[in-house]
Amino acid sequence: LMNEDLRIHSWPCSYYLDTRKQWVSGRLSLTPVAIKFTADKTGELLVNFHLSSISEIKKESSNLIFSSLTILEKNTKHWFSSLQPSRNVVFNILEHFWREQLLSSQGAGAEAAALQSTKGKELTGLLTGSQKRLEDTAKVLHYQGEQFDNIMRGLNKIEGDMDVADRLLTELESPSWWPFSSKLWKAPLETKPKETATVSDSKNQEGIIIRIPVIITHRTDSNVKPGKLTLFASGLEISDCNSQVVHRFESKDVDDIRVHTPYEISVRQRFIGKPDTSYRLLSAKMPEAIPILEMQFSKKIQFLEDALGFVGARKSPQVDLGTSIWQAATGLLGGVVQPGSPAGGREGMDNDQVQLQKQEKISQEEAKELKQV
Repeated sequence: LMNEDLRIHSWPCSYYLDTRKQWVSGRLSLTPVAIKFTADKTGELLVNFHLSSISEIKKESSNLIFSSLTILEKNTKHWFSSLQPSRNVVFNILEHFWREQLLSSQGAGAEAAALQSTKGKELTGLLTGSQKRLEDTAKVLHYQGEQFDNIMRGLNKIEGDMDVADRLLTELESPSWWPFSSKLWKAPLETKPKETATVSDSKNQEGIIIRIPVIITHRTDSNVKPGKLTLFASGLEISDCNSQVVHRFESKDVDDIRVHTPYEISVRQRFIGKPDTSYRLLSAKMPEAIPILEMQFSKKIQFLEDALGFVGARKSPQVDLGTSIWQAATGLLGGVVQPGSPAGGREGMDNDQVQLQKQEKISQEEAKELKQV
């Protein structure tokens, strides 16, 4: 599960405290599910509410002069002013995560309503002891796997750096000002890919892996704008809200991808003699895209400190080995019914399921609850 206390972003601002009729300076913070405001002087948490309880986010002016951001939470209206770096930046990010939270909460609410306590709880008690031992074993295996992952990550990072160095050295060996450069002989051949550019674009449209809404920041600019991130088998593409391409990275052009948090990444291409091309992308759907990026750019992706917890949660034994735990626990139940049959054998599992069905009929809802536990 994602850490709900993880801070995605925070901005210095002022909050109008209605009880004292005054503005209080502090920091407005955004987590995956909530909005918080902490006062600078006292460190007191003055605002803390869930994103799903927000009814409206608007840009308004206090006293008809000062630009402010208002958030209507149930029947309470919260005023924030003096937002840094700008009101538009904070508004775009808050609105993005608020919209995504509302879309995801509908499905979560329907799923929670369907889960009810049934007679399946009686059978789950038999699995508790076996599940605990399997979890302990899985944790030990997971720790050993992490050590191998760290070794492979270091080797991939070295190999990725060597690829970047090789490309930069190739540019240095054949500078544009050298009259006998090999580029002069290759120039006529480079016209053919340009002629077939439209064909390749149409092919890439068919090979879309995933497309998510993002908030785009270019280099170190303080302005942000909404857009989309599209992942292809051959690279990735950043476009604005009007579906106009802002920049396209081929797989070979990407020098490094940094995962700052589970919701924010930066993509960079290095150059010699001119600034790097770098984009910072923030999205509530980014946890769905990061595993794909990790597979495509395993040698060039780097998880920073705030994102290491996301990697651990994604590779936790409860997530990866959930199905195997259920299967093993089912096999242990079979061993109780038939002590002579092997716990891990497939035939034993089939016979046990037949016997359990004969003893007591279990509905689909009860089976789902057992599988979830």
